[in-house]
Amino acid sequence: MDASRIARRYFVSGMVQGVGYRYFARQTAQHLGLVGYVKNLRDGRVEVYAIGLATSLASLRAALDRGPQGASVSGVTEEDAAIDPKFADRFSVERDIPR
Repeated sequence: MDASRIARRYFVSGMVQGVGYRYFARQTAQHLGLVGYVKNLRDGRVEVYAIGLATSLASLRAALDRGPQGASVSGVTEEDAAIDPKFADRFSVERDIPR
């Protein structure tokens, strides 16, 4: 991994499950050259973990604030994260959490 790459974790709130949000996040991340994952959480939020350049992560954050058509984002929180080599080669959509 390039030393200039960092990792961030985002938690997206609002109407963000069942509206294609995970696929929107994956497409956006891939377009920006980011790796990581996106998954639904039991509490109704979506978690996005991304590794890449700070500028690309800032662009991802802006896109996450908007979301796809049909979503209604009420907030995005962001935190620093450690780079996990398990997610260093692609951006994946994780399976839905059991209800």
